[in-house]
Parts: sequence; C-alpha cells; structure tokens
Amino acid sequence: MTVDNKINRIKEHLQICTSTDFVDPSFSSMDHNLTIVLFGNSAAVQLQHDNILLGELQADIENGEISRTVSLQMKMSGRCVSVINMIGLHETAIDLDLLSGLLMNEKEIISFVFVVQLGQLTDADKMGIEWLQRVFGDRVLPFVIILFTYENEEESDSIIDDLKKNYALEQLLKKCGGRYHTCSKTMNIQSEMRDLMNRIEHLFIENNQQCYTSEIYKTALREREDVQDRTCQSASMDYTSSTETRERRGVSVKLVLDRKGNRRGDKAEHLFHRLYLDKRLPFKLKAEDVLQLTKHSLESHESCAEEDLIQTFLQKLLMMNYRARHIKTIDTQHDRQQINNDLFEDNVDPDVFREISLFPEETNRRVAVHPMDVQMALFHCADSFLKQLIVTKLSQCQYALPLLVPDPFTQEIEFPLWTFRQLNKSWKMKNANDKIISKIQPIWKAETHMVSFFRFGSLTSSKSQLINNLINEKHNTFFHMNCPGSSKTRILMDGVVEIAWYCPSGKDTDKFTQCVAFCNLHGDAGANEKQLQILTEMSSVNVVILPRLDQNDKNAIKIQNLYKDRKPLIFLFTEDEYSATEMRTGKYKIGLKNRNQSDVSEELTEAINECLSTSSSESSSIFRLENVSKYSDIRVDEEHDNDCRKGKKAAQQLMGLLEEKELTKIKETFLPCQGELWHQWCEKNKELHRSQGNEVDMELNQKQDMKIIRAQQHVLDIGSFMKLFITEMISQSSNEKIFFLKWLAILLDEYTSADLSALHYKYNEKWSKCRAEQHMTNDHAELDRISKELQAATFGLEHILREIGQIYESCKSVNSNKEGLPCHFSSLPSLAADMMISGFPLELMDGDAAHVPVVWVTAVLHELIKKVGDQRVFVLSVLGIQSSGKSTMLNAMFGLQFAVSAGRCTRGAFMQLVRVSEEMKEQLKFDYILVVDTEGLRALELSGRSTRHQDNEMATFVVGLGNLTLINIFGESPSELQDILQIVVQAFMRMKKVRLNPSCMFVHQNVSEVTAGEKNMEGRRRLQETLDNMTKLAAKDEVYVAECFNDVITFDIQKDVKYFAQLWEGSPPMAPPNPSYCENIQELKTMFFSHASKSDGLELTQLKSRIKDLWEALLNERFVFSFRNALEIAAYRKLETEYSKWSWSLRSAMLEIENKLHNNIGNETINEVSESDLQGKLQVKSEEVEKSMSEFFDKDKDKDILIQWKASFYIKINELQENIVRETTRKLNEILQQRDMKKKIDAERTRHENTLFEKSKELAIKLKDKANDETILKREFDSFWKDCVKNITRATPKIKNINVLNDMKQHFSNYKSVPVNAWQKSRDIFSVRHYSDYVQLKKSSETTFRSAKQKFEVETQIRNLVDDTAQQVEKMIVSYNIAKMGYNNTYIQEFANHIKERIENYEQCSRDCVLTKEFYIDLVISICKKENQVITDQYRKFREANDPVLYFEKKSKEYYSIFQKYCQGATSAAIFGGIICQKLKEPIQKSVHKDTARNMTDEIKTNCESLNGNRSKLEKHILKTLAEQEDFDKYLTYFNSPRDHLKSFIKDEVNRYITDNFRVIVQPKMKENIDLLQQKIMAAAHRATTWVNTTSGDVQKWLDHFTLQLSDVLIFSVKDLSGVSHDGVDDFDLLEDVIHKELCSVLSEIQHEFSTKTFPVNLEHNDRPDEILMDHLCQCCWIQCPFCSATCTNSLENHTGDHTVPFHRVDGLTGCCYEETECLSADFCTTLVRTGKMFYTGQWIPCREYRNAGNVYAEWSITPDFSELPYWKWFVCRFQKDLEDYFEKTFHRWDDISYGWRQYTKEQAIESLDEYI
Repeated sequence: MTVDNKINRIKEHLQICTSTDFVDPSFSSMDHNLTIVLFGNSAAVQLQHDNILLGELQADIENGEISRTVSLQMKMSGRCVSVINMIGLHETAIDLDLLSGLLMNEKEIISFVFVVQLGQLTDADKMGIEWLQRVFGDRVLPFVIILFTYENEEESDSIIDDLKKNYALEQLLKKCGGRYHTCSKTMNIQSEMRDLMNRIEHLFIENNQQCYTSEIYKTALREREDVQDRTCQSASMDYTSSTETRERRGVSVKLVLDRKGNRRGDKAEHLFHRLYLDKRLPFKLKAEDVLQLTKHSLESHESCAEEDLIQTFLQKLLMMNYRARHIKTIDTQHDRQQINNDLFEDNVDPDVFREISLFPEETNRRVAVHPMDVQMALFHCADSFLKQLIVTKLSQCQYALPLLVPDPFTQEIEFPLWTFRQLNKSWKMKNANDKIISKIQPIWKAETHMVSFFRFGSLTSSKSQLINNLINEKHNTFFHMNCPGSSKTRILMDGVVEIAWYCPSGKDTDKFTQCVAFCNLHGDAGANEKQLQILTEMSSVNVVILPRLDQNDKNAIKIQNLYKDRKPLIFLFTEDEYSATEMRTGKYKIGLKNRNQSDVSEELTEAINECLSTSSSESSSIFRLENVSKYSDIRVDEEHDNDCRKGKKAAQQLMGLLEEKELTKIKETFLPCQGELWHQWCEKNKELHRSQGNEVDMELNQKQDMKIIRAQQHVLDIGSFMKLFITEMISQSSNEKIFFLKWLAILLDEYTSADLSALHYKYNEKWSKCRAEQHMTNDHAELDRISKELQAATFGLEHILREIGQIYESCKSVNSNKEGLPCHFSSLPSLAADMMISGFPLELMDGDAAHVPVVWVTAVLHELIKKVGDQRVFVLSVLGIQSSGKSTMLNAMFGLQFAVSAGRCTRGAFMQLVRVSEEMKEQLKFDYILVVDTEGLRALELSGRSTRHQDNEMATFVVGLGNLTLINIFGESPSELQDILQIVVQAFMRMKKVRLNPSCMFVHQNVSEVTAGEKNMEGRRRLQETLDNMTKLAAKDEVYVAECFNDVITFDIQKDVKYFAQLWEGSPPMAPPNPSYCENIQELKTMFFSHASKSDGLELTQLKSRIKDLWEALLNERFVFSFRNALEIAAYRKLETEYSKWSWSLRSAMLEIENKLHNNIGNETINEVSESDLQGKLQVKSEEVEKSMSEFFDKDKDKDILIQWKASFYIKINELQENIVRETTRKLNEILQQRDMKKKIDAERTRHENTLFEKSKELAIKLKDKANDETILKREFDSFWKDCVKNITRATPKIKNINVLNDMKQHFSNYKSVPVNAWQKSRDIFSVRHYSDYVQLKKSSETTFRSAKQKFEVETQIRNLVDDTAQQVEKMIVSYNIAKMGYNNTYIQEFANHIKERIENYEQCSRDCVLTKEFYIDLVISICKKENQVITDQYRKFREANDPVLYFEKKSKEYYSIFQKYCQGATSAAIFGGIICQKLKEPIQKSVHKDTARNMTDEIKTNCESLNGNRSKLEKHILKTLAEQEDFDKYLTYFNSPRDHLKSFIKDEVNRYITDNFRVIVQPKMKENIDLLQQKIMAAAHRATTWVNTTSGDVQKWLDHFTLQLSDVLIFSVKDLSGVSHDGVDDFDLLEDVIHKELCSVLSEIQHEFSTKTFPVNLEHNDRPDEILMDHLCQCCWIQCPFCSATCTNSLENHTGDHTVPFHRVDGLTGCCYEETECLSADFCTTLVRTGKMFYTGQWIPCREYRNAGNVYAEWSITPDFSELPYWKWFVCRFQKDLEDYFEKTFHRWDDISYGWRQYTKEQAIESLDEYI
C-alpha cells in the first residue's frame, strides 16, 4: 500500500463517528467537540463488544488503518466529548506529521491518555511520551494522563509497588505530573470509566479549561522545522535522522529492510531513543561540551542507566580505558532481579521436568544495548572534532577504527577520513642490514599491506575473534560475539568496515615483520556489495569465511570471481575440519570445525605471511588509507564539509610555501623573530636583571641593546608564510579557523615526522656510543650538533604562535605596526585568545629560550578576559622528570591532547583551558581549569642546556602559578626521587616565604604490585622521610626554619600520594593501556576535585598578574626578595577601600550625633558631654560596622589572603572609634566652654533686639492712622532705626579690625636677637628649593656631607619638619574657633612658641646638624603669612555676628516687616508668629546648609571617582590631574608638600563636584532638607498648640513646648525670645496658622538665596564638605620613600607592616645626584635596589641591602624589578628644562636616557597609571 493510500484510509477513519450506549442525549446537540486521544501499547487494551471506550474493532496498523473515532458524549463542562483511538501508532512508521495535522483539524484535545499494562513496561512504552513530545511538542505534557490497565483485580493493587521498584516507570509518571488512573484491559466496568472521565474533567479544570489546540500544534511543528532548517544550514555534514524530514525536503530515501523485513531506520531510531540521542541527531554532540568538567566525569561508573550509557562510555574512552565497552546497564540488572522474584520457593518439592516447562523463553525481556551500538550511535551523533577525538582514543585503546560507515537511515556509506588525520603509528622493523629501525608515520599516509576479512552467510564461529588472535591474543581489538555485553541485537554494525594495524616491535616474536592493516567487514558481505568491492580491490590478501562451498549459494558467483582473481585468497570453512592447504599459488583453505584456535591462528598467520611475500612486489597490493576516497558512491567526510575543505585548502597553501625547503632551515627562514635575535634578547634581559648594576653606563647600554634587538626584530621581513597564516586567521569563521589549525598541525606533523624520527635515531645511536666509550669529545660535539638540528627541525603550531608573539612584542616595543602585517599588531593577542577558547594550548614558557614572553602572554590573557569575562580559573600544574608520563596523565584526566609521542616531548610550559559545566559551578568556585603542562626536569639531551638552576626556575614558576601541583615520579629509583624532591621542596619553601599557599599531590607512576597495601605504606613512609630530609636541606639554602615538609605546606601523606600502575598492559606498540592505570586516573580526579572544591581559584586578571610577578622575581634570581605578590597587594587595596567605608561610616554617624548635641548645647538643654555618652550613641553604627567587617573577612573571595590582616584592622577600627569619640568629646566640651563665655555677648545682643521690638511697637502705635501710607511709614522707621542703632553702638565696645602680620612683627620686635629687617629678608620656606642654607653641621661631625644621599636625607627630614609644624599650627587655629570667639594677638605668641619647641626637638634627635636662627624666623613668618587669610576670614564672620552695626543692618528688613504689622493692627498672635519665624530664619539657614553639606559629603565620598576609594586610587587621580594640567609649580607642591597638595586636590574636586552637580544633586538635597525641617517645625507647633489647648496653658508654656521639641534640630530656645512681648497671645490655632504662612515665606527666601557662592560662605569652617573629607582622607600614612620621596599609599596612619607605593619615581626628582657628580639621578628605586650601588647613612651600604641601613629604610618594601613607570619618564622629558633650572643641575647621560623616554605621550603616561592601580 502506498503512502498516499495509507493517508486516505486514515482520513476516512478520522471522519467516522459511531455512537455507543454510553451517550447522554442531552449533549448531542453541542456543536463544539472536545476530544480525548488514547495512545500507547496495543497489548494493554482488549477490544471486544463491551469495551465502553473503544468497541471491538482492531486497527490494521500494518495497512495504515487507524481505529474509528468513537463519539463518547458525556457531561464534561457542558460540552460533547469524543474519544480517538491512536493506540499502537507510535510503534509504526506511518508519517505522523500528516496524520497529526488531520487529527488537529478543528479539534480541541482536553487529554492524551497514555495506556500502559501494569507490570509489563516495554521499551516501546518508555518511548511513548518522547514520541508524543516529538510529534506534538513539549506543551502537550500538561494534558497527559497515564492509564494503567490490569487483567485481574489483584494486579490493580500492585501499582504502588511497581512504582517503587521500577525507576523508569517512576520517571515516566513524574514526567506526566504524577497523573494516573487504573482500569481493566477490557474497559467494560462503567464505574471505572466514569471515574476516568471525572479524572479527565478534573484535569480540564486544573488547566483552566484550556485545551491542546491546532494553534499549539502548528507552533510546535514550526519550531521543529526551524530547528531542522537551522541545522541544515549550519553544518552540511549534519544530515537529518528521520525519514519523514528527508521526504519533506525532497531528499531521496532508500527503504532498507533487515532480514525479517523490518526497516533498519526504525530500529536505529529506537536505539537512539533508548540512548537519549534522538534529540541530539540534528545538532551533533560537540567536542567542547564533552571535554568540560562535569559531575559525571568525576565519578567512576562500572554500570549505569541507559540514559547515561553514552556519557559513561565517553568518560572511560577519554581516559583510554578499553573497558568502555564493558559497561553494564542498571535496567538489565533490574529486569533480572524481577525475574528472580518469580522463582519457586525452597519449600516446594522440586521437579525438574515440570518446572522447566513452566519457564518458557522470556520474549519480552529487555535486552541490553549492544556495546558496539553505543560506540557507533555516539559516532553518528558526534560533530567532526568529536569524531576525530573518539577515533584517536579508540586507537590509543588499541581498538579497531570505523573505516566505512553506512548511515543507519539512508545506508549511504561514509568514509571518515578526517577522523584518521591526526593518528600516528610507530613500529620497529629490521632493514636490509638486519638492523632494527624505528618508523613513525601519520596513519593516513602510511603505505602498508592490507588483509581484508569478510563472510558470506551466517556463521557459528567469530570472524572478529580470529583477527584478534592474529593481532593481539590478549586484547579484543575487534569486538566479537564472545565479548562481554555482546548480544544478537546488534543494529548499527552491519555493513560497517573496521580497520586495525598490526605494528611490529622488531622482535623475533612478531607475527608479521611489517606493519599490516586488517580490515573487517561486519555483516554478510553479500548484502554489502560496495564495501566488499572496496575491500577486495584494495587488499593485499582477502580472507573469506563461510560455512562451506555451495554452488547453489546466492553468493557463489562472487566467491568464484574472488578465486579467479590473481590476488591471494584464503578460505576459512566453519563446517570443515582440515588443516591449512594451498590449492594453488596464493589460494588457501583452512577448516575451523573442532580445531584448536591456537593452531588455526598459527596456520592463518603463516598463510597470510606467505601471501604477503608473494604480493609484496606488486605495487597494486600496497594499501594507503587516503586512496579509499577515490571510490564513487561513498561519502568522504572531508569533501562534504565546507569548513573542513576550506581549512584544508588554506593549510595546503601554507604547506606549499615549505616545499623543497630543508627542514632544519625552515624556522630560520619563515619564523625569524623567534630565532637568534629572540634568544639574544632573553639573554640580555636575564643579564640585566641579574647584574649587580654598579655601572650606570653598563645598564644603559644593556637596555639600549635590548631596544636595538627589538627594533631589529621589528624590521625583519614577516615573510609569506606568516602573512598568509595571519590572513587566514583573521578572515575565517570560528569553525573554519579550528579546521584550518587542525589541518595545519596534521600537515606539519606529516612534513616533519620522518626527518625527526631519523634525527632521534641518530641521536640515540650516538648517545649509546658515547655511554659505551666515555670521554669521546668528538662524539659529544656531534651530539650537540644533532641536538641543535632536532631543535631546528621541530616545527609545529606552537612555533607559529610563538612567532606571532614575538611579532607582537617587537611591535609593542617600538610602538609601531610591522610592515606587511595583514592587521594591526594590537589584534594579534585576540587570535591566540580565540585559540585558547577553542581548546588549543598556549605556550606559557618558551622551552627553547627558557623564557616567559610576559608581554605577549599577558596581552593574550587580557583579550581572553574581554571575550569570556574575568572568569575564575583553578590552575593545575604538573612537574616531573622528562618522559615520566606527565602529558599522558593530563590527557587521560581531561581528555586533552598534549603531545606525548617520543619525538614530541613538551618543551617549556603550555597552558590549556578546561571548561567547568554549569552543574559543577554550584560545587566549585571557578569557571575553568587551567591545565599547565611542563617540560620534564633533567631533560639532558637538549643541547645540554638543562641545569639544576633552570629546573629550580621551572619548578618555582609552575608551583607558584598552580593552585594544585601534581608531582609526577616515575619508577622507584631513589636517586631520581631525591633529585626531583629537592627541587620541588625548595619551590614550595619559596612560596611559603612569599605567602603563596599552593597545594600538591604526588603521583608515583609505574609502580609494580600496586595492589600490595603493605608496600604502599612502606613507600609512603620512605617518601615522607625523603621529603623531610629535603626540607632541611632546602631550609639551609633558603635561610628558613623548617624541620619537616608539613612546616612548608599542608600535606597529608595518606591522601596526597597516589600510586599508579604501569601505563601499558603488555609491551608496546600493540599493548593497550592498563585499565588499572585508568582507574588510578579516576581516583586522582576524585582527589583533584577534593582539593579544587576548597579553593576559590584565581580570576584571570589575578592570573595575569601572578605570571608577571613570578617571572619578574625569577629573573632577579633572589626570588623571595624580588617577588611582588600582586594578588596580596590587590586584596590589601580592596581591604583599604572597605576600611575607608567603615571608617567613614563611623565618622559620618558621629558627625550626625555631634550636630544634634551641638544644637542641644546651643539651646542649653545639656551642660556636659562624656565619652561614655558618645560611645552609647555610636553603639548601633559600631555594631553595623563590626557585622560588615565580619562578613567581609568571612565571605570575600580572597578571605584566605585577607585573614592575615583581620586582627590588625579590628584593632585599627576600635582605635579609630575611640579617637573619634575622644575628639568629638573634646570639641563639644570646648563649645560648652565657649557657650558660657559667649553668654554675656549673646544676652546683650538679645536685649538690644528685644528693645528694638518694643520701641518699634511704640512707634507703630503712634503711626497707626498712617498705616496705609508706605512712604511715611518707611521714612519714620528708617529715622527711628538709625537713632536706635546709634544708641546701641554708643553703649557697646567697638570691635576693631585685626592685622595678623603686624602682630607677628610686634612679636619679633620683642627679641633683640632678631634683626629689625628680618621681615623684609625672610624667604617663603614652603617654596625654597633646598634647605642647605639653614643647616649647620654639628661640631663633632664633618664640615660637609659625606654623600649626596646623606644630604638628601637631611633635606627630607627638614621638609617633613616644616610640613608637620604647619599642620599643627593649622590645627591650633581651628581649635581657637575665631569665628565664634574672636581673635587675640596672644595666638601669635603661642604659634611661635610651638614652632620653636618643634625645632628644638628636631635638633635633639638629629645626629648630624642643627638649624640656623633664620630657619626659625622664616618658618614663623611663612606660617603666619600662610594662615593670615584663614584667620582674617574667620574674624570677619565673628564681626558680622557681633558688631552691632553690621548685625542690625542685616536685621533692618525683618524689623520693618514686623513694624508694618503693628501699624496695620495685626493681632498679637499674628505679630508674635511673625517674630518667631524671623527668629527662626538664621537657625534654619545654618541647619539647612549644615545638613546639605553633610549630605553632599556622603554623596562625594560615595560617588566622586577620585575620592571614593583607597589612598592608592586617590594618588592615581592626583597624578592624572597633574598631567592633564601640566603645571610645573603644582608638581613642585606635590613633591615638596604632599599633604598640602592633597588638601588642595580634595578642595578642588569637592568644588568641581558641587558646581557640576549643583542643580541635579545639591539643590534637590537642600530642598529635601528644607521640606523636612518645615515638617518638623510645623509638627512641633501643632503639638504645642494641641498640648496648650488641652491643658489650658498660656503662651509661655506653648513656647517652652515648641522650642523643646526643636532642641535637637535647631539652635533655637526660649531665651531667643526673652524680652519680646507676647501679651494678648491666646489664639494658638491662629498662631500656628501664622507660623505656617510666615515660615513658607522665610523658607522660600532661604531657598532663593541658596547658590554655589553662598553655600560655602554660610557654612562653618569645620562643616564644609572639603574640610570634612580632608580630615578623613588625610588620616593616612605620610612616610616618604628614603630614595625618591614617594609617599606611602597605605590608607592607615601608623599601619602595621612595611611602607609601600604602587610606583616609585625617578630619584632625581628630589634633587638626588650620583656620587661625585652634579648630575641628577635617572634611577627608579625599584631598579636601584637590585644593584650593588652604595649610599651613605653614617656608613656605606649597598642599595640591594638597603634595609640594613635601619630606621626608615628598614620599614620600606621596595621590590627590585624594572617596573619603571612611563608616567615619570614622560614627566621628566616634559619638564626636563624646568627641573634642571629648579635644581640647577642636569640629568646624567640625558641623550641616552631621552632616546627611550621621549616615546611616551601624555595619554600613554596617564594610561600607564591604570596598569598599577
């Protein structure tokens, strides 16, 4: 029946609607049908006449029939409901898309009922729900109910037990939302049917009466088609798996039947479904997903559920565990258990004849998936890269590889040539001279003999097992019927041709003396004609297996043709017993029946060898893998993948450039940048770092030489090879790029393998000769020559990438693009980052130059961060001697492909990313594992360059880099163990000294008798002893106290040592990996996870810094002294930032408390302030800060680093809190004292005010009749006001102007020792260039300074004295509170005395000098001049507040307003309300300004970029601003008075922020404060009114109550209104209304007057945001570097630990000169302290031992390196002339220095600051 006929029959059946007896006629008229669909197992339903739902007609599924639609009408939410029977359909091959489309036509399905028989869950049942989802989409699941049917009622009670026992059933039910019902198979019990309908109705209600509609179906159909279309477009190799999809796209599909007439595609689809691969088919499994770290990959699985078979198989395969084919399924074991439950009880009398008959063959028993079906299903679902990985791992497991693979759905034959491309095979054979030679060749290129095996018909013997006996008797290279897990249900192997190679070992025991390929055609050769044709034509020998010859056999003609062909042919007859017989030349027959397998194998081997010897002369008998692709009608994977084709073409283009070139000259020709020049640069760099640096000229020459080398690199011709490579990399898509790189690696490997193999052979021969004949100088020279040739001939992707790195570094050095480079050099790191993301390793350390290209590596990591984000990585590194299996171990652990073959030992160090799956990120705290594979220690053969020093260097580098280091020990040699452990222990000790805390594990490989527990314990004991001994030895070298290894690192000898079995199970090259080794790998992964789960790893930015810091320290040789722990520095800066927040939080809270108490003091509501009171008020905020600190130290990602500072910072916060409380107490008590002193002044002023009120009231009464004449009123009032103010002024002492400078002159005139003209001759001490004129050496000392350094030290001390003294005087002025208390000329006397005292203290402490009298005079005068303006401004405010003329001039307008009201006859309440509001204006204005200032301080501290971080960040912004302004005078202030410059910077930043944000931030905050204050005042007025009205109080009580409520908010009390008449004020509601009205006017006026100019003017000095922030931010460390005077950037004053700065300056900026010259120094401190240059501080001390100088030198940590900040180089070049004029000296060798320094622009200088902070 055709498909069209089937569809027509289906249409007819869907249109039938037959009524049953179970119909409610009242619903027959409903015009809108709802539908129930039944589907499931046909065996679960019994169709008969009384079946209520389905009747008795059986659907003819084979002929495309479907059961009629039964109109079962019942009361279901008032609708007619029909039932459609689709039972059994999901088990057929009917085109369900067309059927489903018909079914959904205008139907609304309320439920899909899935029918399953209780206790009989079949494979088809398990597929049922997936089938439903595939056809109807995921949105169908809410409409599904499972209907369990039973044969007898007893079964219905077992459902709960079934669910508990059967995991698959439980999962099935879970998928359907737990909805199920039970009924009889006959469906004839009405109560059950009614309950079923009720259950469906309930589901309908649960779904909000929503149905599965045609719209939902169409959406699902569209989504399915979109997915398939996208798949088709994205990968031409990804062809669809279902027949109906191919038909819909117009693809011709061949219908393939198996022997039983079933379609193979159906079985394959069912298989893929069982393996949970059906959803993967269109998309392909990707290598990148498989290689990520998952939870499953960390667990060992000997058995698993079917859904995990693929994952488990892959996991074992990636670890090279050949037991991947031995995995058992849990389902099969469960089924067996079910059968065991039905056994007869022991108490029944046994009867064998009866019981055997009662147990027929289990037809329904679930059969496990065939292991080869698992492998091939995975192969079909894998993308190209995963296929290649699978084949590589199969080859490593010594398994046969798929050569010809029929598509399971179309039977199109594919030749997966791409998967063989990266395979190499090595073997040994004897040459013509009977010498054993080694060969290693890419397998696709190897030319060998090929023996093909195939069968005709069915056999009882195993063909595959026969081949295994030829290749390796102990290993199942080809899977056969007798292997574990084999069954008759094999689905995907028929027609598959597998291939394996026999590789001889060069021994007499070899079965074949040459490499031979064996091909095995699975299935009947007669049914696979194309495969048979290819094999027979390409083979050297054909081996055919059949029962016996039969002329009537359908394959007789094929057999006859094979026999007639000249090609050797061997018959194996399974039904005959004769031994090997040669019938004619090259034609053999061998019987297999009842014969010993060993004899058969021996005869077959002999026959094959005979055949090969006769055919070896014929070129046609040579097999080359690539030639398979020449056959038509087969699909070659490479040719059908567009990306693969493009990649191959591009790679071949590149390889074309290398043709006919001598291999040892290729790198020199095409990769010149990494050659001699790069090696010279590395040597120069090491010399520069490790030189004593005593000679400035030598150091400058060294740097100059390095720049010249870089310039030479830069001008080298890029060449056609590199140009083409980079062009291809920047022009290709991601997938094309990976193919291109893999192709290039394959072709380069092919190109070099033969020559490398020959060179290795020559080297080994010569080395053996040297060992035999010692002291042969010529032979050793020859060895060196061969070694250099080996190094030159090794050519891979890593060398190309290394060249790109050198191109980048040379371009970066000269800051110019390279001529001919196809892109800008800045985009080169992005290419390498893309490669890392795609899974390619990146060279971390150049093994040839023994150098880390830091600039290149950090640039690549920077690009990587841009692409994937600043992800966290866990660094796993490995150390061990050469060829100890390090790379093999890493490959097995993570499925990587580090080079492991003999000619491909790792050189240097490589890093590769392994992605962590999303599920694992919940348990781990990082996103990637960074695996670092390293060159072996003691690599003696490579030019003899490996020394103990270099091994130490490598070990220190990878140990410092790794979060976990695997120490790989090979064998049990005590000397080897001791050598490597001494290196390793020393590396870990160095890490301990620089506060890095990596962990380690020891892997002891190739240990015999691994299972012997006693031996392992003894081994562990010996290892512990050796480690402890090595620790003691290393402790002497490193000057460190340690008695045992555990003193250096946390180490558990029981858990952190793993013993590994030997890698191979037998002797290579045919030995497979040892499964015990793979189990050891799994155990190691488990322990790795245990370590990794406790670590936070590193952020990529931290990794970048760590690499740079480690290498910089290693270059300087003195690692511990030179190491700059960037992570620790970053963590400390973060802690400083948090500390700034905590301290500001406490300070801000105290400012709030201080403000309230200040108001209380002003209102005289408190008369005393104690520290305990303030501590109590600050308690809540203090607890908040403590909680925040606790959370930070406990939860921050760097908590392990931060823990070292936890205690000290808790102490600092407590000290800060105590200081804040103490200082606030002092300030408030001073205010209390000043309040009492001011009482008289304030009382007098209040008396005058009240007198004016009363007199103006009297005048108003007189002028009451003139109230409407504004002119008269104003004239009379002005006259009256003038007279009154004159009288008040006459009665008040006049407040005089002050002149601070005159007072200072007067002070000096009292001293005879001070010259009269001292004033005119004085110099501004803050701007003098040097203080030498003020210094007199003590008599006991020399007459001149011994060194420029000594002179510089004295200069620095005096400058610090000047700055500290000026700061103390400034604090004294603030404490005088001149704005409130006025000025007294005794202040000058106090200044002068304090200054004199400070100078005397300095002279007593100084061992070298005293200061002249002029210094004292100039310092006093300079400070007075500096503070003159501050004192004058403060005194002006005092005058404005206390001079009656000034004060009452301001009040005139207010008084006139009240006067008018008197004249107009306003009520007493109205006038009194107006007076209150006028009195409130000034307190309100002060309060609003103060609150707004405090708000803005918080705002600026939080959001102003330059002021919201730690001290280092503040320093960076200061330097940026200075560079932008380019003002030399400001730089001088920054150098000479850093504290003053910081204050100036803060003031400028605050003013800028307020000005820029006045409208958007300041004004809204001010408005908010006014509104809040208005609410509080009116609330106080309302409460006072309510209280007085309630208690019948008077106006005085109202006033008392009103002011009391405002005492915390404003300085406003009853005394401010004393003397103001409030007679007649009795209408308090009116008073409240008047205050509301007048207050609005007052507030509006205040708001109107508020501006950027008035804002700071109306603030007290201490309330200004800049002053508050100065006070806060200046409480940091001010100690200066003793060499360059850079100020320590620690945010804490008196901090613990050393002083540090992120970047030092050029020493010459302090005026420092080289000894015995007048030339300014051009050294940076970091460079200086790595040299042996001397400086003098009472004795001569080498700069590299600067801490020995004691005092401030011992307190500074200056890391010796070459971190010369470009900023200061730019500065020196920009202001060279200014500096030389200022210091009256020139820079040493300026022409040489400026050559390199002038390259930096201002923009680059500013950018360089970001690299350090």
